[in-house]
Amino acid sequence: MEILYPIIALGSLGLLFGVCLSLAAKKFCVSSDPRIDKIQNNLPGANCGACGMGGCSSLAEALTEGKCGIDKCTVVNDDNKIKISEILGVEFKKSARKIATLHCAGGVKVKNRYVYSGIEDCVAANLVLGGQKSCVYGCLGFGTCARVCPFGAIKVSQEGLPVVDKDKCRACNKCVEACPKKLFSLTEETHNVFVACSSKDIGKDTKSVCPVGCIACRLCEKACKFDAIHVVDNVAVIDYNKCTSCGECVKVCPMKTIKS
Repeated sequence: MEILYPIIALGSLGLLFGVCLSLAAKKFCVSSDPRIDKIQNNLPGANCGACGMGGCSSLAEALTEGKCGIDKCTVVNDDNKIKISEILGVEFKKSARKIATLHCAGGVKVKNRYVYSGIEDCVAANLVLGGQKSCVYGCLGFGTCARVCPFGAIKVSQEGLPVVDKDKCRACNKCVEACPKKLFSLTEETHNVFVACSSKDIGKDTKSVCPVGCIACRLCEKACKFDAIHVVDNVAVIDYNKCTSCGECVKVCPMKTIKS
């Protein structure tokens, strides 16, 4: 009998605590929107952070709460965007697909001004006098952009330049953020013309270090019938609100800097 009383007391306390915990769980439970899991199943699951949030689960919650639109995710394809829109009960408006574009064509064509023997990383190399290349604005060629791409859309070619696979690119912005020279931009896939140079040096200085750099000759300005291209800070800049991708600037560029 002496041992029976403690057992009954402990059992009663356990039962009491169990009832209290059960009541507390019901009172303080946070109900989850069933749409969140459905939306998350249609998101890419890359957790790349391109949307500016912690991951796909955070984006799914934000979508159900109406804090953002589906276009916040640049990675998800149109088919899944349609499904997510149906789950949310909103109209899907298709936007132009974007891809990463490299604004440099130098690569191995540009000589090194010193021998760099440090970590093979563009960010690290850039810390040493702006990198080893004679053109301080150009690509350093160590492929940091390729390593940060979560979709395997960038490879470094034998020319020493990153090459973007348009079919794999999801415009996640990782390469744009990673490049210490700021050589990438996200442009609409329909924009077929781009300037493959970012040098702000005067024409003579650019030509002395790079055979394919913009020399600010302004022939592209004169050839464009739509006033869509102008030389700004010694490099041609395209206004895509005006550009029709006619290719006239590509034809007249003496350095073959403007490409299509």
